[in-house]
Amino acid sequence: MKKFSYLAVMAAFLSTGLTAQVSLPEVNKAFSEVGLNVKAVADSTVPGMLQVQTDKGLFFMSENKQYLFEGNIYDLKNKKLVNEDILKDIRKAGVKEFNDSAIEFKAADEKYVVHIFTDTSCGYCRKLHDEMADFNKAGITVRYLAFPRGGVQSATYDELQSIWCAKDTQQAMTDGKAGKAVKQASCKNTVAQQYELGQSFGINGTPALILPDGRLIPGYQPAAALAATLSQEAP
Repeated sequence: MKKFSYLAVMAAFLSTGLTAQVSLPEVNKAFSEVGLNVKAVADSTVPGMLQVQTDKGLFFMSENKQYLFEGNIYDLKNKKLVNEDILKDIRKAGVKEFNDSAIEFKAADEKYVVHIFTDTSCGYCRKLHDEMADFNKAGITVRYLAFPRGGVQSATYDELQSIWCAKDTQQAMTDGKAGKAVKQASCKNTVAQQYELGQSFGINGTPALILPDGRLIPGYQPAAALAATLSQEAP
């Protein structure tokens, strides 16, 4: 259910104003030929271009369906990344759908909530987790989402499922980040859907931080640096 509700939210952002000359089936066909699954498509603010959200992130496509563009598009007139404006709202909506299943380390005096895609085998994820007290002291609540870098067939995926199914998910996460054995457990969980969400954001490494305004920060951030960044967010 999480997967479908998230896609519905994303479609609401990207489904308006699609040019009559291009149909969703046509776009789906073009993208499937290069191994991408289309989630939503809409006209872009870039003339002659469509914006296409896929299971591997955001792409742009010429309206004649001949050219596919991956990467940042910069608006020189308005001095901003076109991609980021689109993705910020998508990220905010996407992570919100998993708030109930995220593993939360809550700050006593909460000022900010940051979602972090994590992997227990990732060195910088472990470093960040070791400093959880510093993040919480700075008023930062951390909500973990699973991102097994090796995919859903990996040992880390199995470990993350056990963590999400543990009686004490916080302790299981701490044990996993410390390299300790995590007791095997199984239950209905959303680890695979969380991983898919991260992929749709274009994430390919951990940790990956989603800020309250939807910005993505790839990689480790010390608590003080992250708090400084968060304090500069637009209200």
